[in-house]
This record gives sequence, C-alpha cells and structure tokens, in this order.
Amino acid sequence: MKLQVLQDESGKPTGVFVPMSDWDLIKTSYPDIENLDTDIPQWEKDMIDQRLTAIAQNPDAVKPIGGLLDELRRKT
Repeated sequence: MKLQVLQDESGKPTGVFVPMSDWDLIKTSYPDIENLDTDIPQWEKDMIDQRLTAIAQNPDAVKPIGGLLDELRRKT
C-alpha cells in the first residue's frame, strides 16, 4: 500500500491519500468503513469520559482481558 501524507504549508499532516486499488481492498475487508463518519451520540461520549476518569483515578482496577476470559471459561 503506497499512502501519501498530505501536509499544509507549515508541514503539518492534514490528510492521507489512499490509491483506489488499496481503498477497494480496505472496503472488502471492512464493508462498513464508509459509514464511520456518523457522529457518536453525546450519551456515549459522556459514558466514555466517565470510564476514563474512573480508570485515571484507580488504574489498579483495570485488569487484563485474559483473566476475565479464563474465569468465564471456568464457569461454563
């Protein structure tokens, strides 16, 4: 994949050019990719902010997902 980074006059990256052949491959693997421009509802943003705040206040409460998966396998 040959991507080109687009820059403004000060050299700050502003976008990426993806060749059509590569874009077609991406759309094959991710068929909903063109629907990603929908805005996230405010209630979801608020929930994410609350969770990030809780994690920042108590980072030890975050555990690897592997432990949860192991526990769920034991219960089945």
